[in-house]
Parts: sequence; structure tokens; C-alpha cells
Amino acid sequence: MMDSEYPSFESPLMSELKYFCKRIKEAYQELKDDLTPYRDDRYYRLAPMRLYTLSKRHFVLVFVVFFLCFGLTVFIGILGPKIIESSIASVEFSNKSEPFTLKSPPLTTYNQELWLTCLVKLDGPEGFIVQRDVNMSVKISGVLSDGSVPYDSKVVHNRTRSLHCTAKCDEIIVAHLGYLNYTQYRIIVDFQNLQTPGVNINYLNFTWKSYNPLFSQVEIWFRFVFVVFTFMVTCLFAHSLRKFSMRDWGIEQKWMSILLPLLLLYNDPFFPLSFLVNSWFPGMLDDLFQSLFLCALLLFWLCVYHGIRVQGERKCLTFYLPKLFLVGLLWLAAVTLGIWQTVNELHDPTYQYRVDTGNFQGMKIFFLVVASLYIFYLVFLVVRACSELKNMPYVDLRLKFLTALTFVVLVISIAILFLRFGVKVLQDNFVAELSTHYQNSAEFLSFYGLLNFYLYTLAFVYSPSKNALYESQLKDNPAFSMLNDTDDEVIYGSDYEEMPLQNGKPLNKNKYQDESDSD
Repeated sequence: MMDSEYPSFESPLMSELKYFCKRIKEAYQELKDDLTPYRDDRYYRLAPMRLYTLSKRHFVLVFVVFFLCFGLTVFIGILGPKIIESSIASVEFSNKSEPFTLKSPPLTTYNQELWLTCLVKLDGPEGFIVQRDVNMSVKISGVLSDGSVPYDSKVVHNRTRSLHCTAKCDEIIVAHLGYLNYTQYRIIVDFQNLQTPGVNINYLNFTWKSYNPLFSQVEIWFRFVFVVFTFMVTCLFAHSLRKFSMRDWGIEQKWMSILLPLLLLYNDPFFPLSFLVNSWFPGMLDDLFQSLFLCALLLFWLCVYHGIRVQGERKCLTFYLPKLFLVGLLWLAAVTLGIWQTVNELHDPTYQYRVDTGNFQGMKIFFLVVASLYIFYLVFLVVRACSELKNMPYVDLRLKFLTALTFVVLVISIAILFLRFGVKVLQDNFVAELSTHYQNSAEFLSFYGLLNFYLYTLAFVYSPSKNALYESQLKDNPAFSMLNDTDDEVIYGSDYEEMPLQNGKPLNKNKYQDESDSD
């Protein structure tokens, strides 16, 4: 009555502003409700996954197709060209020798990068060992195709390299150019104290190393193929979930909607820019995309194995923040290491990690400590999830499939790294000489194909099947009608979609509802 006695003097502008704020508040609440999972700790309401409808033969077929696709990429890689091509120039050595002037072979942008290495050939007594530091000065000049020298560095880079010889000497990396501005390079190298008492130096083998142009073309085509396939898989996965509210998506489906676009970046649709632009930026962008995807994959494993047990609201502060902090440290270490190397090589092509031994050792220890914490945390989450949810239909199936496929991928990845680097995988020169250890295209294609086919397989099993009906999308809990059945009967026997329906609902729904409530 009081409101009706006094007229309102509120201006139209204030009314519109209040209405606008009210609409924003309602839209925010709707979005929050849509993103927040149901807070029922017993019953799930998830969009159906194709994983639930697969029989034993289908599971075997999924793994067979995965291995066939992976094996096909490895076979193509074996038939492909070598990744690194080399050109050797032998130079005789004398105590009063002048600085060595070396010219690289003709180069194109398809050579991508350039290394100059030196191998010392000694003649000494049997069982001799040489371990000493050698002073080296390097001057670099760029040469165009017409023979002109537009770039003649007046800076002489002085470095110290470690000479280690037993039966033969270890290879010394003289210089590394991360991108090529010129068709040829001229490098003047001078060793001050290379001669060792009691040991004669016969000659020096200088080797130019660069990417094989044929491999660069193979890399462009395969990256393009993976980009196209990933884009198609991403669109098909998003199209399959269009009928379902985001609130009804499982945690795996939500993560796949993040990982697939990141996989698109991992394959790097901007990679051809590195052959069109003479700049370090495309290479840096490629490293950034790769580290971002790999760390997102690590975060995915942590969130899924933990989140599958937490069916209520997953708060950002307690659920996501600790995992994001742990994986973020790994990402920060990887990106810092890459930027550190690139920036230093831009100013000094003779730079190596072994020059900053103290800083590199600190970064290496930090990375290993954080990686160890991640592994222990992930193992703890896997063991706890498998022990707590092993008797729950469908949830147990999700755990088994993800664990089995991920284990296969990790084993193959470790095998690839071991075959490529052997027991030297954790040595200090691992990062600095990483790109010079590729032997053939199989080593490149195997790792790229492995991660791509891993994500494609997960997208297939986590997407809803074509005949999935919204009315039968795991109403409250897919295990309602199967609480008293064994896992094999639930998964591979009668399926909940095969129950008699009336108006899109199971005829015996109340019976199973009562039985589940009584438990």
C-alpha cells in the first residue's frame, strides 16, 4: 500500500540500467548452472559415450586400428629421406696453422638450420686419454648466390670447448644457426691451444649439418595432413555433442574439447611460414605450441583421474589450481629453456648450454624435481581411482580404457626416446644437440603420429554414438538397471539402451530406482 501511495520518480535511464544489470545477472547464473555439474554424489547425468556401447570385439578393433595407423606412419617414415644431411671437409693441422676458412654448401630455406661441427683425429699411444679445454674463436659471414657478402660480422666470438678423447675424440659443435638468411655462410675458425703434449693431431674433420630439403617437404605435407585430420575430428566431435548441454558432458568430453584445438596448434598450421619468412619467430611459435599441448595433456591426465572420483562441484581453488601450478612449472621450465637458447644463439651462434653449466644444472635439477612430483601425484591418483571405482559399472570401463591406451602411448614414447638417444638421454648436452640426433623420417613421424592417433582414438570413444537419444542419455545413472550385474554382463551383455522402452523411458525404471535407493 505504501508503494502505491507514492509515485515513483525513477528516471527511464536508471530503469534501463537496472534491467540491463538484471539480465547480465540472469545470464551469468544460467552459464554457471550450465557449467556446474549436478551435485548428486551418487547418480551421474552424462552425455552418452560411444565407449559404453562397444563390445569386446569393438575394443579389440579400436586398438588394432590405432596400431595400424601408427605402424603405417612409421613405415612411411622408414621409407622417407634422412632428416640430417652432412658435408665433410678434412683439414690438415700444423702447430703454426692459420685460422681455418670454411664455406658451407649452397643452402635454401628448406635446409632450415645449420650446424658446423669439428672432429679431431689424434695419433697417440695406445690407451691414451685427453681431457682438456680448448680456446676457440669464430667469425661468421653471410654470402649471397651472386657471391657478394652483404653480411660480414666484425664480431669475433671467443668460446671454450671441452676436448675429450679416448679411442676417438668427441665431436665439438663450433656454431649453430637457428634460421638461414643467406644462401651460403663463411666461417673462420681458429683454435689457440689445440695441440696436446705427447699426442699428434693428424687432421680435423669439419662437418656441415643441415636439414635435408626432401625431409622438409615431407614434414610440410605430413603436418598439413595432420592439421586437416585434426580439424575434421574436432568438428565431428563438436557436432556429435551439439544436442547435449555442456552440464551433461563428462569430464573427458570437456577436456577433449580443449585438447583437440590444442592438437591443431601442436601440428602447427603456421609451420610453412618458416620457409617464407627469414625469422626466428615461426620456430619459436612452433616450440610454444608444442610445449602448450604437451603440458595440457599432462594436466588432462591429472584432472581426469581425480575428477572421475569427484562428481560434485569441482572448485577452481582446490581442484584445478594445485594441478595447474604443478604442470605450469613444467611448462615454464620448458619455455624458459627454449627462449633462453634461442635468444643467446641470436646474439652468439657459438652459444651452448654447456657454456652456462651452472644455470643449466639448476634448471635441469628443477625440471627433474617437478617431473618427479608430477609422476608420484599421477600414480597416486590412478591407484586411488582404480581402487575406489573398480566395482562401478561404466566408470570402471572409462578408467580401464584410458589407462590401457595411455600406458601403450607412454611405453611407445619411452621406446622412441631410448632408440633415438640411448643412455645419453639425460646428459647435459641433450637439449643442445637434440636436433642433430635424428637419423630418418621414422623418428619424426612416429612421435607426431602417436600423439595424433591417441587423441583421435579418445575423441572417437568419448563422442556420443549416432543413435544416442537425449531421453536415454544415462538418466540419473547408467548403472540403475545393472547394480546387481557383473561388469562383463553390464558392459558386454544387455545394454541399457536395449531395455524395453515406452515413450522413450524404460518400463522397469521404478523397479531399478527402488533397488538402487535401497542400497
